[in-house]
Amino acid sequence: MTPACGWDQAVFRCGRCGIVHTANTEDDYLKAVGAHRDAHAVWDRLNPIERDGFASILRTILSAPDLAVEFLALADRQATGGDSR
Repeated sequence: MTPACGWDQAVFRCGRCGIVHTANTEDDYLKAVGAHRDAHAVWDRLNPIERDGFASILRTILSAPDLAVEFLALADRQATGGDSR
């Protein structure tokens, strides 16, 4: 597949943490930059204990996509007053 005309590859290097992302399309580049910016915003709002806990939870959830789906379904059910069993 030929990349879009005028676009080859772009590299994003964060000035705050030094991470490097390489993207092959402009859309992928914009998504990567936006997600990274948002990650910094969340990180900045949390204290060190919250950061460790949140990272631990994400590692567990992201390593098991079925768990993530079930957990969100449970959360939605609890939010609407569903059965707690």
